[in-house]
Amino acid sequence: MRPWLPLAALALALAPLGVVRPLWVSGHSMEPGLPHGSLRWVLRAWVSHPPRRGEVWLVTGPDGASIKRVVGLPGERLSWSGPDLAVNGQRLQEPWVAFPERGGQGAWACGEGYLLLGDNRPLSRDGRSWGPLPGTALNGRLLGTWAGS
Repeated sequence: MRPWLPLAALALALAPLGVVRPLWVSGHSMEPGLPHGSLRWVLRAWVSHPPRRGEVWLVTGPDGASIKRVVGLPGERLSWSGPDLAVNGQRLQEPWVAFPERGGQGAWACGEGYLLLGDNRPLSRDGRSWGPLPGTALNGRLLGTWAGS
């Protein structure tokens, strides 16, 4: 047997990890759709399309790595009053939010960035305190999630 063959086989077996990687969900900010301790797969940002509203992304925020949902896109203005979130004055339908934050309010201009929020709003530290994040802070899109999960 050629000595390089096992190395080539190992490289081929590990190649998908350069594009997709496993991620264990840690925390409760995305419940009930992404429960604490569940295993998900992340498609690295460099092979994914640009973030779209409703998608769940692995991001690097001020508190480190976390999983959040894209709600605001570049150039948009968002406002929050009670449980309702509005994008450019239009109420955003958020079927993924099972636990809304009822008492808050605020406004954000996304500028060139993205506003990301957790689905479990009372337990999530997210874009409401960070503000919008630049596209370079979005590291990968979670696979197997959709706008209703």
